[in-house]
This record gives sequence, structure tokens and C-alpha cells, in this order.
Amino acid sequence: MKGRVIALDEVNGRRVAALIEDGVVEDLLVDGPDDSFAPGAILRGICDRPLKGQGGMMLRLPDGQTGYLRGAKGMKPGQAVLVQVTSRGEPGKAVPVSDRVLFKSRFAIVTPGAPGLNISRAIRDDEERVRLHEIAVELMGEAAEGLIIRSAAEGASDDEVVGDIAEMLDLARAVIGDAGGREPELLVDGPDAHLLAWRDWPQPDQLDEEGFAAHDIEVARWLQPHVRLSGGAHAFVEPTRALVAVDVNTGADTSPAAGLKANIALARVLPRELRLRGLGGQIVVDFAPMPKKERRQLEQILRAAFRADGIETSLVGWTTLGNFELQRKRERLPLAEALEGAK
Repeated sequence: MKGRVIALDEVNGRRVAALIEDGVVEDLLVDGPDDSFAPGAILRGICDRPLKGQGGMMLRLPDGQTGYLRGAKGMKPGQAVLVQVTSRGEPGKAVPVSDRVLFKSRFAIVTPGAPGLNISRAIRDDEERVRLHEIAVELMGEAAEGLIIRSAAEGASDDEVVGDIAEMLDLARAVIGDAGGREPELLVDGPDAHLLAWRDWPQPDQLDEEGFAAHDIEVARWLQPHVRLSGGAHAFVEPTRALVAVDVNTGADTSPAAGLKANIALARVLPRELRLRGLGGQIVVDFAPMPKKERRQLEQILRAAFRADGIETSLVGWTTLGNFELQRKRERLPLAEALEGAK
């Protein structure tokens, strides 16, 4: 099917959203375990003990969990602090949090303690920028909070934008007013997969709430290491405790150009395969054999593919053994962990 579709479903009791572009699944969002705080959750934490060597503070969080706040200068044990979960905590480790709390909706971001009005640079139409600025000025006035108008607001009606901003502003003020207290508390849940898809993905041509079956989507596919590539080549993407290993094979093609063709095919789909599997950290790619003179061409294709991906990735380069290393920001829980223990 041509166009952009957002399909919503549940897999093993967990909410899942798929972004489909021209019939290809480009992104996948999955709710994590119920016993962990979703990224974006806003909490009242209680300072527990400073980590002097690291310049951070360990926090007591609700449900007996522990948080880690980087750069907690001037904070003392016992002090309450408003924090936001930045990513899911790894097993046995503290939940990463930030004291720079943001209230994010589809059209805007309210920034308490950081006054000012900003409009996304992606909105380039001057008349549209003026319209959105006038709406923001009328709503915010001399407010202590700041506001960022997101690119999704372009083309939305005045009433839609006003309602969206007003809702976030009311929520921000209610939460800030409840930030005090002596005990840890969850103040705002992080968005689930369906809400996150509505909030952060581009406006779809079709929203399908009937499930994945009509689009032939099987989430279990991305729990398997095997990846089919064009031209009969294939690859394996296998996460280990230390790194993600990627192995590229030419398949039945034994021609002199087979290695480069297989490697280019992998380079073009690697960002999507990592995104769908929720994988990050250190990534090592064992490309199929090819002449060293072809490395530059392959690197250019890799760089272009990850530039369009949106998740921060550093292309480190070739190792002595001829592998290629990347470092990718861990923004998501691995798919296997998200579905682990789900009913």
C-alpha cells in the first residue's frame, strides 16, 4: 500500500505501534515492562546520596526504585527534586533521570524554568510562523514557562493548536505546584506506544486501529537475527551482552562484485533493522569480503543511511581486522526485553 500508515495493536498484552511507509515497516514502538518507568515519566524523587567522583546524585524513586541524576550540584540528601525519566533503566542499574523537565505534546513543548518562545526551524513558511507566534504570545503572555512550537503544528487549525498548548500548560503548572513533598511519587506517566506514535510520528494517510494482520506484520520477525537482503544476500544481527554483532553474507552470488553489492544492501537497511529491534550501544559489522578501495563508497552510503535515521549514531571506522565499528545512542529498550515476560 502506498502512503504512510500507522497501525496499532497489542502483542502479548503490550501495546505496539508500527509506522509503515509504502508497505515497508519503518519503525516500531513497544510498551516496556509494567514494573519500569517509561521514558518521559515525571517523578518526585528524593535525593539519597551524592556520587562525588561522578558529580551526580542517587535518588529514591517510587516503588522502591533508584534513579541517577547527573550534575546535581548544590543538592543535599533528603531534598525533593522534580525529575523526568530519560531512558529505561538497564537491569540492576539506576533509572537515568534529568531535572530538565519537559511537557511534550503533538504540537508543542512547555519548558518550565526556561522562558521564551521558539518555533521549529522545519516550519519555513513565514506566514505560518507569524500565525503560530501570535497564538503562542496570546496564550503565554508573561508566563514563567517557555514554549517550543513543534513542526507538527504547521497547518493545524488555531483551535487545535490553542487546545494542545493550553492542555500542556495546565498540566505543567499542576505538576510544578505538586513538586514538593517528602516521599517519592509518580506525577505523570510516560507515554505508551500508541500515544507516542500519535505524538511523535508524522501525520499518517491512514490510522489503522484494527491491528497488524491486514499489513502482514509479525513482530516476532525482529526477534530473529536473520535479515534478507536484495540480490539473494543476507545478514545476521545478533545482540550480545557487550555489543551488537552484524555479519554480512553474499549468499549464492560468487561474482567479483558480490561483496560490495551485499554490503551496500546491508548499509541501506541497517538503521531500520537496528531501530525495529531497539538496539544501540557498540555495533560491530563484519562486512562481506571486498577490495579496500571500495570502502570509501560503502562508508558514504552508510553515512547517508544513518543521517536520515534520527537516532544519534557515530561511525567510528574500520578495525585492524577489517570490521566496521559504530556507536549508537541507546534510546529504546531492546525489543526482546520489552516483550520479555509479557502475557
